[in-house]
This record gives sequence, structure tokens and C-alpha cells, in this order.
Amino acid sequence: MLNLYSDSSLQDFFTEIHYILRETDPKITEIWCEISKISFFNGMRKTDLYNFLDRFEFISLKKGNYIYYIVIDKILFIINCIKFLKYDIAHLSEILDYSGFEVLIKEILSKNNYLTTTNFRFSGSKLKSNVSQKKFEIDVIGIYLKYILIIDAKQWKRKDSYGSLNKAANLQYNRIRALKRNPEAFSKLITSILGEVPHIKRHLPFILIPIMVTLEDNSIKLNENQIPLVSIYEFNGFLQEFPNNLHYFKSVQVGKVVLQKRLDKFSH
Repeated sequence: MLNLYSDSSLQDFFTEIHYILRETDPKITEIWCEISKISFFNGMRKTDLYNFLDRFEFISLKKGNYIYYIVIDKILFIINCIKFLKYDIAHLSEILDYSGFEVLIKEILSKNNYLTTTNFRFSGSKLKSNVSQKKFEIDVIGIYLKYILIIDAKQWKRKDSYGSLNKAANLQYNRIRALKRNPEAFSKLITSILGEVPHIKRHLPFILIPIMVTLEDNSIKLNENQIPLVSIYEFNGFLQEFPNNLHYFKSVQVGKVVLQKRLDKFSH
């Protein structure tokens, strides 16, 4: 009997799943597929199928329209299959659209014990101007201890110029400065991720670091203002080495947080 868990069998399995996912809409991150469409499962007994699927978090069996389907999570598939396929994570990421790429970054952060959120929107400070506030959006945010990574996700490739990356990285730094100037927005962000007030105070002062995460490696590691330019392939390693390299990176420090609990006491 074929050993389903041998390296060669698992490589065949992941290769077939990757081929199926390549043919799907990149906007969809959860794919439902009939069992018969996956040749790896042909002739497999139900008990063996259930036992096999239980070993992998990216794939499951669900019932729909009176039959069972194989359900595949693209994000978790990419995370799980790197060791079985000879593709790097950048190649695998091409089965995702822009939103999926952000979710992949979020998942890698979570695997490294970061608390996360995506697509955080806020308004810039009016300062001396009476014109309408400018709107900002941050793709992905990860918090670990006092460190807050403010990430701009770009599915750019090697052909994109350093000038474009450099400009985008500087704009990301401007978003951090705008966030610091809007205490209410910053408080909303922190409380939505960290929760209780006493827990938040233990992290002060917060250190905010702008980061660009790209689909491919552009060989340039920092822009002109010391903002990290990290490929998705290097992102996991970057997170693991981050505390030791912090002094190389541009950052903004926030020493106070305007918490809603403080405002409430003035309403009584």
C-alpha cells in the first residue's frame, strides 16, 4: 500500500493542490472542490481520507448541496506547503490577489506571536488648516510587546524601480506621523488590538516602525530614510531577527495614549 505520508507522496499531494489553486480566482481565498477532482484521493477509503485531512490545518471536509467537498484555505496552504514544494513563498503568493497578500502577511505575523489587524483607516490631523481632513489607510499592523509594525503590502516585482519603492516607503512613514498626530485614532487602534487599559499601559512607550513588504526581493533592504524593504520570502526571518536590528530602522515613539476610560470620568 502506498505510504500517504512519505515525502514523495506529500510532494505529489501539495503539487496537485497548488495546480488546482492556480486555476481559481485569486480574489477567493477559500476554495470548495469535489473530492473526485483531486486524483490523490482516488481509491482512498473514507477513514484514511478523514485521518489524512486531520493532519493539515489548511484543508477540511465540509458538506454542501447534499455532498461533501474538499475545502482549501489558500493562505494556510501557502504557509504549510513551503517545505514540500521547491517554490519559494513569493511564487506561491501569486495565487492570491492584493487582499489575500495582506492576509498572508497577517498570518505570518500571527505565527510569530504578533497581535494583528488589517486595513486600519483614520483621518489626518487638521493642524492649522481648516480644510477637510486627509484620509489614511494602513494595510497591516502587527503589535508585539511595545513594537508596532506599520506595514504597506505591495505585490510589486523586480521590474519596479527603486524610486517607486523609495517613494512608497516615505509615504508609509508619513502615515505613521499622521497617526501619532491623531491621538484618538491611535487610541482606537491600540484598544482594538490590546484591549484592557492596564494591559496597554505596560507597553508604553510604543515604538512604531514603517515597513514595506513586497512580493519579490528587490535587493535593496532599506530606503533612503532607513525604512525596511522586505520581500515576503524574507519576512518570517525579518520578524525573528527584528529586535536585534531595530536600531537600523526608522521609527516613531509614542509615549502617551488617550484612553476612553479617562474621558468617561469627566462625563459623570
